[in-house]
This record gives sequence, C-alpha cells and structure tokens, in this order.
Amino acid sequence: MGVTLSVIGGLWKPLILFHLFAGKKRFMELCRAIPNATQRMLTLQLRELEADGVIVRHVYPQIPPKVEYEISPFGQSLSPILLSLRKWGQSYEDSMEGTTLHRQTPDARPSDACSHT
Repeated sequence: MGVTLSVIGGLWKPLILFHLFAGKKRFMELCRAIPNATQRMLTLQLRELEADGVIVRHVYPQIPPKVEYEISPFGQSLSPILLSLRKWGQSYEDSMEGTTLHRQTPDARPSDACSHT
C-alpha cells in the first residue's frame, strides 16, 4: 500500500491523473481544471508522476515551447483504481449528506492558487 500511495497519493496527483485520462493536456489546461492547486504544486506533482513513469511529458520544438502531458501505457493500469476511489468518494459523500465534512477538500481555494492570466 505504501508504494501505491507514494506514487498516486496526495491531494493533487489523483486529480491530475483523472483529468489526463480524458486525453493529453497542456500545463495551463491542467491549471484551469484544478484551479485550487498552485502552479508550483502542479509542476512538482507532474514531475513526480513523470519520474514514476505514470505520465509522459512531450516537449515540441517550437517557439513558444509547447509541452503536453498524457498518461503513459503503464499509467493506464491506474484507471480502475482511480475510478474505484471516485466511486467510494461519491458513496461517502452521499452517506454523509446533511453533516459537515471537516476535511479540507480541493474546493478550498488557497491564496496562491493557479492564476488564469
């Protein structure tokens, strides 16, 4: 379990992966899709996912540089795991309806979140 959580654990990695399962994304697309994460945090998480072989970073030789991220063939094996986590989260949320969740969720906006400029 520890190895799995070291690769996909945390607040932002599962969200990044979830968005990349929909197809290739540029950095700012991910930033807009996960507006509560800082650009620095997204960069760090993307680097870790790339180093772990879960995503692939494509750099296109043009000006300005174009960089896209996508799920690697190895990363595709995470799809059923992430879908199970999403399903469990929805069930949990439904079961807790009417109560206040005391956990910080990705909806809580930090002051240095990705800007859209």
